[in-house]
Amino acid sequence: MEIFLERMKSLLGDEFGEFLKYYNGSKTFRGLRVNTLKCSADKLSRLIGFELKNTPFCREGFYIPEEVKSIGNSPLHHAGAFYVQEPSATSAVEMLGVEEGDKVLDLCAAPGGKSTQIAAKLNGKGLLWSNEIVKSRAIILLSNIERMGVRNAVVSNCRPDALCEKLKGYFDKILVDAPCSGEGMFRKNCGAVSEWSVEHVKSCAVRQLRILNSAKYALKEGGELVYSTCTFSREENEEVITRFIKENPGFSIVDSGVSFGRPALEYARRILPQDGGEGHFAVKLRKNSGEGSVPDLKKPGAKIPDIAEEFYDDTFADRPFGDKFEIIGNNVYINFDLPDTGGLNVLRKGILFAELKKNRIEPCHHAFMCAKAGDLNRKVDLDINSIEIKKFLHGEEIEIPPSLKGYTGVLVNGISTGFGKASGGRLKNKYPKGLRTL
Repeated sequence: MEIFLERMKSLLGDEFGEFLKYYNGSKTFRGLRVNTLKCSADKLSRLIGFELKNTPFCREGFYIPEEVKSIGNSPLHHAGAFYVQEPSATSAVEMLGVEEGDKVLDLCAAPGGKSTQIAAKLNGKGLLWSNEIVKSRAIILLSNIERMGVRNAVVSNCRPDALCEKLKGYFDKILVDAPCSGEGMFRKNCGAVSEWSVEHVKSCAVRQLRILNSAKYALKEGGELVYSTCTFSREENEEVITRFIKENPGFSIVDSGVSFGRPALEYARRILPQDGGEGHFAVKLRKNSGEGSVPDLKKPGAKIPDIAEEFYDDTFADRPFGDKFEIIGNNVYINFDLPDTGGLNVLRKGILFAELKKNRIEPCHHAFMCAKAGDLNRKVDLDINSIEIKKFLHGEEIEIPPSLKGYTGVLVNGISTGFGKASGGRLKNKYPKGLRTL
């Protein structure tokens, strides 16, 4: 990696020695972000079993102590109370400045850390459209959207150019967290080191500019876009942005109002390990002018079978997800007004509510993950340290009060974690097999 270090020395000058001290150190930064759709930071700090120390990058971000292992096995992780996320990776969404009601596109969204951070800022209002071009990664993205209880998202597996051409002028905010050479991940990911070369850096820069030139069409006039990478190279950061602005005079770099990291280009920020995170670059752009037409919206409103409506009213209080139904195949969705999504390979829009089967209905995990405790007519609330929550996450039946009958939500300390079917003092387990603990 001599070539990489020589390039970093050229980039950092007098600060290279400090960078090298961290780069060669054994300690890497691990973090989590509280999912405020399901849990407050105060509540998480009471339950998680270790002290939460804030990162400088976002109010909801905290460091995971070095001694803490296997945090993904925690019932709180299963419940979507938090997302394990490298601390500096939260910086880009913080710079985007998402507000409730915005329509936001995350164009390169897998595995979902930044998308679910956007969703928490939207707080169930507006729209999150999360796209990932690689199908296997899009499936992981979808799973995380579901786990974190996001109600107002579209997940697609589509080429950026095709998506942005069809949705011209539709989005208030866009995040382009572009695929990159991953220099900021070298300390944690040996694979990123082995794949690195100057040629790879240059090829990434070409792809990044192409993605930006797709994204520009989907942004409305006056809208804002954040471009980010987890790499340090000028070619993939400053040079990509400088060329984009030169070729697109309708865009300008704007101040995102943050102070973490260090300046890079006008108003851009670069984060190095000595800044408290593994590494990131982000810059905010505004579309001051440019062509674009907002697509017409389609209003869902399919009539669903009586059995599905009966299940909805029996299981959930006051129809918490609304009543804009859509039926695709045998699946019932609850969603919202959207443009025509034909040809965009949409994997999910809104809440996957239930599956219609012969003479019956099978509820879906997503609906229960989106529910808050007060939305559920029947529920069992299990303690994080109880044997019952361990059994439930393992796929076993658990004992419950005999008075409960029918589909019942399962919570861990008040946070929705899944569901089962209650009968005779037992809860038949409906936790998805692919998510169960070993």
